[in-house]
Amino acid sequence: MNASLPSPVSQPVVAQLTRAAIFLVLTLNSGKDSETTVRAVCGDLSALLRGVGFRDLAGRLSCVMAFGSGAWDRLFGEPRPKGLHPFREIHGVHHAVSTPGDILLHIRAARMDLCFELATQIMARLDGAVTVADEVHGFGYFDDRDLFGFVDGTENPVDQAAVDAAIIGDEDSAFAGGSYVIVQKYLHDVKGWNALPVEQQENIIGRHKLSDIEQLDSEKKPYAHNVLTSIEENGQELQIVRDNMPFGEIGKGEFGTYFIGYARSPDRIEQMLENMFVGKPPGNYDRLLDFSRAVTGGLFFVPTVSFLDDVAADVAPPSVTDDIEPQQARPRASSGDGSLGIGSLKKEAGHE
Repeated sequence: MNASLPSPVSQPVVAQLTRAAIFLVLTLNSGKDSETTVRAVCGDLSALLRGVGFRDLAGRLSCVMAFGSGAWDRLFGEPRPKGLHPFREIHGVHHAVSTPGDILLHIRAARMDLCFELATQIMARLDGAVTVADEVHGFGYFDDRDLFGFVDGTENPVDQAAVDAAIIGDEDSAFAGGSYVIVQKYLHDVKGWNALPVEQQENIIGRHKLSDIEQLDSEKKPYAHNVLTSIEENGQELQIVRDNMPFGEIGKGEFGTYFIGYARSPDRIEQMLENMFVGKPPGNYDRLLDFSRAVTGGLFFVPTVSFLDDVAADVAPPSVTDDIEPQQARPRASSGDGSLGIGSLKKEAGHE
């Protein structure tokens, strides 16, 4: 690797939480024209983000674009990120479903109008190339609580700890600076939950509802949500970065939480879900799932901004037989700062 080359910039997976978000899961339509259109938007995403975000620089507009396993093969070919695979369904006491999804757009801002405008501009560019499989508009709910009344995301890592949790490093050096993301839409039985005594709710979550203080380890139930989603490896806690958002439609009577978790490996999120849905040990499942049903599930890879900026619309993805240097198609290193990477970074990578 040429040390003089600038380091690729990560997409804003560790950006600060916002009060508004739009989650769009898209399927890639058939045909080479669809693939060409999507690759063109990859290369122009920074410009679209800059154009909308400049209208309110204090609005903290950001967008993460990620790709499912099948879409990666169609759009970019070989090489592939090591951990990218279709979302694995989990059949336990409850069911974690896998649903169609080739492209994920996670758009965040302090204001919903900024999210909406960027989503509109991106989808106009993608017209005819993709189909919307799922769309959710998330909102901040009072003091960052979910619709069950508990604060969500209290234990999220911050600063360097967030980068260490979410951004790929030397374990897959060709894709360093990227990340993996798993999304699930959960529909809540709010009426059933509200019928529970607060003490029972707190035992299910593992935190006190009003104060948001974690229960003492001696008080926690083995089925508590924060017990089953805490995993360790060699005595070290493996963290992820969550940016869950409440959503709801009054007329449909549908309310819930959109779970979105970023990690440097999908394994840690998959282990958390296994603990929740099957139980640890099996049968000791997350009682929160008695009131919260997963209706979508998808796994995506988040390439770097540098990778997206360097995508050429009219160039077919390389195959394993192509005579191509890995560094010409892959990100090279991580800046680790989670910045937007827009502007002068256009076409900085891949041109030796």
